[in-house]
Amino acid sequence: MDCNYFGKCGSCSLYQFNYEEQLSYKVEEAKELLSLKDAQIIRSKPSHFRNRAEFRIWHEDNKIFYAMHSLQEKSLLKIDSCQIVSEPIYHLMPKLIEFLKKSEILSHKLFTIEFLSSTTGNIMATLIYHKKIDETWLKEAKKIEDEFDITVIGRSRGVKLILSCDYIDETLTIFNKEFKFRLYESGFIQPNLKVNEKMIEWVLDNLGLIKNDLLELYCGHGNFTIPLSSHFNKVLATEVSKASIKAASWHKELNRCENISFARLSSQEFVQAYNKEREFRRLKDIDLDSFSFSHILVDPPRSGLDEMSLELVKEFDNIIYISCNPTTLKRDLEKLKSTHKIVASAFFDQFAYTNHLESGLILQKKSL
Repeated sequence: MDCNYFGKCGSCSLYQFNYEEQLSYKVEEAKELLSLKDAQIIRSKPSHFRNRAEFRIWHEDNKIFYAMHSLQEKSLLKIDSCQIVSEPIYHLMPKLIEFLKKSEILSHKLFTIEFLSSTTGNIMATLIYHKKIDETWLKEAKKIEDEFDITVIGRSRGVKLILSCDYIDETLTIFNKEFKFRLYESGFIQPNLKVNEKMIEWVLDNLGLIKNDLLELYCGHGNFTIPLSSHFNKVLATEVSKASIKAASWHKELNRCENISFARLSSQEFVQAYNKEREFRRLKDIDLDSFSFSHILVDPPRSGLDEMSLELVKEFDNIIYISCNPTTLKRDLEKLKSTHKIVASAFFDQFAYTNHLESGLILQKKSL
């Protein structure tokens, strides 16, 4: 990837390497940390791979520019393009900034622009201000939607103005089968959607013999839940975020996945319910005793699994562990190895040119 800002912009910390070199550097470190020799490597596109990106806005001489945090200094760096964002965002960026420059209402005290794109080319731009925005701004912002055929949202302190909707439609293609999703402005999504598709395919490729039901903790908006559901008799998926559960329930209906039950619970709360230590009204329509789980899938935050959840996970015959932090994965793996063996592993390069590397493990309970 040829970028004028390598070594200057703080977004790409591994700027000194080409794509294959930075991937090899990260993978070798993760292999040594996790003692994995034969992990599958899931590569990203070498450029234009990020479907979500955020840029600060620099104001100078009554003009505005995109900016990123500087790699070397505690300051902002003016930029006019970004090679890692998806091609739809890349092509929109210069046109949008020029459009905004012509409008005092749209450019005054504009602080940040967040972009979100789908693999099918839909784009959302969220404009964030250090001023109050109102109906006057709304009318002016409608011109952006009309000009570029994108979805626009405005934010200021305590205010969110939606022009048409607060999501864009997305289609994930998993082994030639399409799954419909809505990517919400405030919801969590995988930032590299093409690697995300490959990540789901890797899980499906390594499920092994399917016997019964799937339990999923930290399900988000159903990114794994929906594609995996057709491979199990029933699925129970939990997530603490109200917005994510609402989106997941909609995706269930959109894809006609009738065998999924979603519950808004933290992982600790689910453990308490599963062990019959506590009852939750949020589970009143779900009979936990009706499930016969053969697999559990966990995709925890960077902090990894808490002690309660880890003890629960150890009870399952088959574990699918997706991790965004090799360090906490190593910690959890040390405890899981007492009861389980690794049968498949992979690294997913979601964040090329940074030190971040996602991991996937499939573990099976050891024979007595």
